[in-house]
Amino acid sequence: VAGDGEKDAVPHCNLQVYTYTCDVGKRENVYSTAERVRKEVGEVSVLVNNAGVVSGHHLLECPDELIERTMMVNCHAHFWTTKAFLPKMLEMNHGHIVTVASSLGLFSTAGVEDYCASKFGAVGFHESLSHELKAAEKDGIKTTLVCPYLVDTGMFRGCRIRKEIEPFLPPLKPEYCVKQAMRAILTDQPMICTPRLMYMVTFMKSILPFEAVVCMYRFLGADKCMYPFIAQRKQATNNNEAKNGI
Repeated sequence: VAGDGEKDAVPHCNLQVYTYTCDVGKRENVYSTAERVRKEVGEVSVLVNNAGVVSGHHLLECPDELIERTMMVNCHAHFWTTKAFLPKMLEMNHGHIVTVASSLGLFSTAGVEDYCASKFGAVGFHESLSHELKAAEKDGIKTTLVCPYLVDTGMFRGCRIRKEIEPFLPPLKPEYCVKQAMRAILTDQPMICTPRLMYMVTFMKSILPFEAVVCMYRFLGADKCMYPFIAQRKQATNNNEAKNGI
């Protein structure tokens, strides 16, 4: 929206937007949708893997089907989408692959084993792919790994760290995360963590012994930060079951 006396910030041009419905957890669906995109739009030069789900259950209370869904959407889908669009990027030596992972793909917390495993997997996939492109000397294909802290989208509603620390680490606004990610993509930045404090947490986790990391987590209130979120999800599930039973 333009400010007072300003012209429109976005220039007028003939833009076309195409939308497709695709279950990224099913490779056949990804490949068929990718073929439609190629036929109806053209080749894709920027691939952003952003889909993500969370079960919101402790491990022993989580149905196997939800664990499989989390892994398929958050991790396996990256393989299918990349295999669908990377060949043309390699042929042209031009493109950009963006992996929207999470800070929980760099360090973990209790109660969200499936989510952490899927995001660790996404980070590992992205890093290995980046090395493969470098080894193949395909310098025209860029990669960016995006690892944000808790984003205020409602996905992890109820997640709480230590109340004294919360003012310094509030949930991030989606608009802020998008701006930071776009800046990283446009400048070919290989990786971005938001906020910057996440770099320090990741570094400390890498060099400290495990027991010291546990102490750090407890100080921050990060050791059980997901427990209120899981409790809310459990209560919501129970309420839905009660309503369905009436």
